[in-house]
Amino acid sequence: MTDSNDLPLHQDDEPPRISTGSHGLDDILGGGLDPNRMYLYEGSPGSGKTTIAMQFLLEGVRQGERVLYVTLSETKDELELVAKRHGWSLEGVDVFELVTPEASLDPELELTVLHPAEMELSETTQQVFDRVTETNPTRVIFDSLSEMRLLAQSPLRYRRQVLALKHFFTKRRCTVILLDDQTSEMGDLQLHSISHGVVMLEQLAIDYGAERRRLRVIKMRGIQFRGGYHDFVIRKGGLQIFPRLIASEHHSRFIADAASCGNAELDRMLGGGLERGTNALLVGAAGVGKSSLALSYAYAACQRGEQVAFFVFDENVGTLLTRGRALGLDIEPWIEQGLLHLQQVDPAELSPGEFTAAVRHSVEAKGAEIVVLDSLNGYMHAMPDGKFLILQMHELLSYLGQKGVITIMILAQHGLVGPMDTPIDISYLSDAVIMLRYFEHAGIIRRALSVVKKRSGRHENTIREYRLSATGIKVGPPLTDFNGILSGTPEYAGDATQLLIDEHDHAH
Repeated sequence: MTDSNDLPLHQDDEPPRISTGSHGLDDILGGGLDPNRMYLYEGSPGSGKTTIAMQFLLEGVRQGERVLYVTLSETKDELELVAKRHGWSLEGVDVFELVTPEASLDPELELTVLHPAEMELSETTQQVFDRVTETNPTRVIFDSLSEMRLLAQSPLRYRRQVLALKHFFTKRRCTVILLDDQTSEMGDLQLHSISHGVVMLEQLAIDYGAERRRLRVIKMRGIQFRGGYHDFVIRKGGLQIFPRLIASEHHSRFIADAASCGNAELDRMLGGGLERGTNALLVGAAGVGKSSLALSYAYAACQRGEQVAFFVFDENVGTLLTRGRALGLDIEPWIEQGLLHLQQVDPAELSPGEFTAAVRHSVEAKGAEIVVLDSLNGYMHAMPDGKFLILQMHELLSYLGQKGVITIMILAQHGLVGPMDTPIDISYLSDAVIMLRYFEHAGIIRRALSVVKKRSGRHENTIREYRLSATGIKVGPPLTDFNGILSGTPEYAGDATQLLIDEHDHAH
């Protein structure tokens, strides 16, 4: 957990923060909440407020505190069901239902609830005050203010009641979280001004795939927090929040030596290999061998005993293993030894924040020194909002660079031959760009490779032929007589003796 975000207050005078019960939210807040204050969690129904509120109380129970859940909207049975689905027990949580069964059944009592007399509302709040005075909890959840708003019937009375709640709790050593499901016509800014901090939870429906959830801290008095949106998911066990990545917080020392791809000719083209802390983009048409090239890098790294994280977006893991075997790169032993981590990513189900968290986990927990993204096309489709893709990618690449990781990205271009369109221009973020192309000679389709950009160190400006064979990737000598390699329709007009000999002509 990073405490680097704390304001430079006098540490001695500052009361220790308390955990929200969520590791991710504590991280966003740089340590947790200030105790004995009133906070507001707001979000539409179904956004996860009740779950994260329960996490806050259960954290209190773990710390041996007395906690209270005041509910106007859900019954104790409903809350117990929510808890059970998360594998929690509400033992130790005092659940105070303000929805009395009699009131909901007796039609005469029903009328008094709708009666505009001030009585029910003040009675409701008085019941809460009595229960708190009686049990003396240190953490309280009030669920939800929308019910209170209905009872109040006028904004003035409602505000008065919320202020009464605040004044009551201020005198007690008690941290209160109010839940509000934003059913009022306009955002309740009065509540924002009364609360010490406001956290907003959102659920977004996207055109295809699972709904996306995100969270934003709108205000937190006296706490420097990570602003902006943070993706989260609701899983068994509560909210998993993925704090937005800020690359500058993660610098590590590393030696920027070059790593080989296991092929001497290709290393020569790259001026010795890829330096640690840099990234390489493999660009080319479908089937030209980008994944195979990335696989050979991963294989060479495993042979050196390095950890590799390989994120597969576009195909299933089985296909990749088969392809590796066909190239003489059997990666299964490395997977079994725990050096190569193949991770299948379903773009329709994954938010950018969760993907970034998976990459961070592979680097920080598993020590990955090479990260392969196959491919950016799949990553791009995982984003409901394409315009921030480049920014997120930039932050992720900066982070990986600062951690001394070599990142290999694959980008498939549209079309097989002819002028090629790149769906996303990420080349300016790349430290090295390797272009793979089909070309034609004497009626046979062959493949050519060239390093078109490398930021650090020298590289060859040549074009070489390469072939995917049963013994891995073979790279031929530099070829000079090429026309139209960059336009997408390369023709080789040179001497055929320079080309790689066909497999069938070999004795083996």
